Formats: sequence, structure tokens, C-alpha cells
Amino acid sequence: MSAIRCTGLVKRYGDVLAVAGLDLAVTEGECFGLLGPNGAGKTTTIEILEGLTPPDAGDVEILGLRWTGGAETRALRERLGIQLQDTQLADKLTVEETVRLFRSFYQSSHTVDEVLALVELEEKRGAWVGKLSGGQKQRLAVACALVSRPELLFLDEPTTGLDPQSRRQLWDVIGRFRGAGGTILLTTHYMEEAERLCDRVAIMDHGKIIALDTPRALIALLGAEHVVEFALADGAIPTVEELAALPGVRAVRPAPDRTALTVAEVHRAVPALLVLLERRGAALSLLATHHATLEDVFVTLTGRQLRDA
Repeated sequence: MSAIRCTGLVKRYGDVLAVAGLDLAVTEGECFGLLGPNGAGKTTTIEILEGLTPPDAGDVEILGLRWTGGAETRALRERLGIQLQDTQLADKLTVEETVRLFRSFYQSSHTVDEVLALVELEEKRGAWVGKLSGGQKQRLAVACALVSRPELLFLDEPTTGLDPQSRRQLWDVIGRFRGAGGTILLTTHYMEEAERLCDRVAIMDHGKIIALDTPRALIALLGAEHVVEFALADGAIPTVEELAALPGVRAVRPAPDRTALTVAEVHRAVPALLVLLERRGAALSLLATHHATLEDVFVTLTGRQLRDA
């Protein structure tokens, strides 16, 4: 069963085409990620699915219902949890008062104690919202989204701006909801986050989905498990043909500040690269290797870094 289904979704803002005929289906019980740079159309898409923004064209079905207004829309709201990209909560309310306020919006909900335990904010129940850290505010925003015992949780870049510890704490909250059988749609530009949390991911660019699969399957599209990046302090960069001929190299990706090689065997490719550079009289300013990631997939598909404007 699909928790989310949309077809032919289109949204324009003046001359800007934010969403360009998007088709998407999210299965009940999965954590699905929408990935892409700022301006890719992620937030516009999720706001349409949440019923906050009307599309210019297309069909949307959420938990088998549509945003038609009236009783059907009210019934659907009871089944959703929504954390906006920038949730504004009243600074002079306490954590407990904020949760009680959001509880009052729903016919059925967790108790205050239950929802604070879900996000591990029991010790902050008497603290003013304005005194919370960034990570605590994000967990409170998620608490407000979870208070109604939702079947489907929308999270729009939930960990942007958080330190690594706060990010991991929020990942644990999301993981517990997922483990209890909930469905999640999240947007993010953190590839590590998508690889850690998501069953499937869709990579968006310019309002369209350009790739969709499991994180592992998307990374496998590169044809190799490792990436070698290098830059030169001086000397001429070898040609793409020379680099592609190195042992174990599957693809070459030149960029203004560095060159990336997708390789199957690091232990063969790196020594061969060093020999080639020495023969050319080139001096390295950078040499780094890492396991292939979803970011490498994005760059390969678009020719741009994920955080490029």
C-alpha cells in the first residue's frame, strides 16, 4: 500500500518552475528521502504533499485520501505529523506548555510524559523554549509532530544546522518512530543522513527526480566502491584519457579545484596515479580517498556538488 502517491506534480512561482511534473510513491512503513541541493524543489514538493501549498497541476493522495477540504482534510490532518523546515515556537512557553498546546489540536494524542520521553526532553519540561539549544528545539519540533500518534511523519531538513551529537540524537528519535511501523518522508541535503536513515531515496534536481532507488543500489551505479580525489600544486593535470587508462579506474570527473577518480581497486589506482604524476613533474596539493557516497552519485548525475547554488 502507498502512504504517499503523486503524479504529474507541477508548481510554478512566476517564471520559476519549482516542481516539474514529479511522480512519486512512498510505501507504508518505509523511510523515504528526498535529496537535493537548495532550490531543487524538495521543500515545495513536501509542502504540496502536506496540503500546505496547492499544486498548479497533478494528483496527490495521502494515506488513501485527498486534500479536498472539509471533513476529509480534517481526518487526514489527524493522521499526519509535520515538522517544518523552520518551526517557530513561542520562546516564553515552557517545553511542557508547548506540547500541551499541540495536544489540544488533536482528538487523540500521546500524553505529555509519553511524547517528552520519545524525544528525550523529560529533564527540560520546565525550561522556556527560548532557552533550549538548537538540537533541543529541533527535538521539540519533532515532539510536536509526534504528539498526535501519526501514521505518516513529514520531516523537512530536520537536522540542518545541528552539531553532530544533536544530529545523532534526532536520528535516534526518527529511528524509533520508524521501528514502531511509522512511515517517514524526509528531505535532506546530508547524504550521510540519507544513507543512515532511508530505505529508498530520490535525488531531485531542478524540480525533477533524476534517480530513485535504495542508497546501496544508487551507489552501485558508479560501478566502483571508492573515490580518489587529487589536486596539483603545480604541473599539468594529466588528460582524462591518461587517467581513465590507470588500473582500476572506472570513471574520471574533472572539476575546477580537483579531479575525482571512481576506482574499483584503490591499492592499484593510487600508486599508478603517483607514478603518472611523477613522470609529468606534477606536485600534489591534495590526495584523498573515500568510500563512494550518494554525493558522488549526485555529482556524477548533475556535474555539480550537492551544495552548489
